Amino acid sequence: MSKKKSKFKLHIKRLEPVRDRFMFTDNRHPEKGILSAVLGCISVTTYILAVVFTYNNGGQALMQYAAAAFVAAIFSVAGLVLGIMSRFEKDIFKLFPNIGIILNSLAVIFVVFLIVLNFL
Repeated sequence: MSKKKSKFKLHIKRLEPVRDRFMFTDNRHPEKGILSAVLGCISVTTYILAVVFTYNNGGQALMQYAAAAFVAAIFSVAGLVLGIMSRFEKDIFKLFPNIGIILNSLAVIFVVFLIVLNFL
């Protein structure tokens, strides 16, 4: 009688310490970058809400919407400056500065678009 060999083999790995999964670093999230991302979120949200409320009002923008958009424009410029400043710091994670730069750039572009649209 001959024994049949099984096609399936059981591989048991030895439990070894896995040091490759963790990356130890001194990098940090910069406070200016986080503030830039928060200001970008506030600006973009304010613009979206101002446009939606103006649309619901029949296309007539109230003074409150214009004031909110003006404050959001100031926030977006300040957030853009903070995002660029934090991007030049050393030993940082670049997630929040990049998010801040992108959101604030979109907000500034939207303001420029509205100003150009006003003159057409």
